[in-house]
Amino acid sequence: MVYRVIGCMSGSSMDGLDIVYCVLSEAGGKWQYELEAATTEAFDETWQKRFLSLHTISAKELLQFHAEFGHYIGQRIQLFIESHQLHHKVHFVCSHGHTVFHEPLRNGQSKMGMTFQLGDGASIAAVLQLPVISDLRNLDVACGGQGAPIVPMAERLLWNGYEYFLNIGGIANIAYHENNHVIAFDVAPANRVLNALVQSVDLAYDAEGQLSASGRCDVELLAKLNNLDYYQQPPPKSLANEYGLQVLLPLIQQSSLPLKDQLCTLTEHIAMQVMNTCKQSGKMLVSGGGAHNDYLMKRIKHYCGLRNVEVEKADKLTIDFKEAIAMALLGALRWREEENVLATVTGASINTIGGALWMGRN
Repeated sequence: MVYRVIGCMSGSSMDGLDIVYCVLSEAGGKWQYELEAATTEAFDETWQKRFLSLHTISAKELLQFHAEFGHYIGQRIQLFIESHQLHHKVHFVCSHGHTVFHEPLRNGQSKMGMTFQLGDGASIAAVLQLPVISDLRNLDVACGGQGAPIVPMAERLLWNGYEYFLNIGGIANIAYHENNHVIAFDVAPANRVLNALVQSVDLAYDAEGQLSASGRCDVELLAKLNNLDYYQQPPPKSLANEYGLQVLLPLIQQSSLPLKDQLCTLTEHIAMQVMNTCKQSGKMLVSGGGAHNDYLMKRIKHYCGLRNVEVEKADKLTIDFKEAIAMALLGALRWREEENVLATVTGASINTIGGALWMGRN
């Protein structure tokens, strides 16, 4: 079977909307993909400020923005279809949306967990008049899972030859694959906090980690970061987007260290936490925007080398679009009504077939 799918992803780093057009094929349970087109629609400062304000608005305003952002995603995809002449070629769209609230069950809580991804699937379908799959995490959370990470199923089916898959986005997350068993969880806040720090000097990000590399790691601050409660919890576990800005960023800023030392210390912290996830030797594939940070990659390679883990940076397209490609694959599994979220990863009571389906007209 062949599926021609548009996958899209808005990550926690708020840099933009990733859109890919993939041709996915399945034969005898083995999947392959061809990435035929890809782009990132950057979010301007207005969009970023609106994302950051979502925790302060009313429920009505949030739902209005949910519909508005869904229409925006649909319009961006429509332009993508037109620019790549994909008319009548797309079978369906799978949109992850932008995570706003993520509060799954933790530590035996009795209240119901919840997760909310901004970008109404019905609004996307209304614009495109195509089937749209959205809300991939919700059923897993309803079944007691963390709702994250959800990419490991795609890693198992599309990328072979690695035991570890590290994605460094706004939050760094990792998956460890051993035969048919997968353990995956959020490692630590990453790009979102690094980017927030350099905004004080009017930079969008620390290019190639040059500022971080020029700094000095502060042992006292590093210990405070490494001793945070989250790192003592066993997986499965996941981080809310705001954790880095509400917990790590204030600790770092209160240190009164020079900016380059703050960046260097945070980089060391992220690299050490990646090392702490490596329980066995093997090969690690790194993707996500953080893979372009040369200094962060250098420190990760150093620490993982102590655990006999070989670190490899993915090719540029996989670095930039791996999660959007994964969304396309998860959408194809949902279309086939097959499990696409693993309970062994998220801690849910069962594997789930995640995703709401909005049929559109075509």
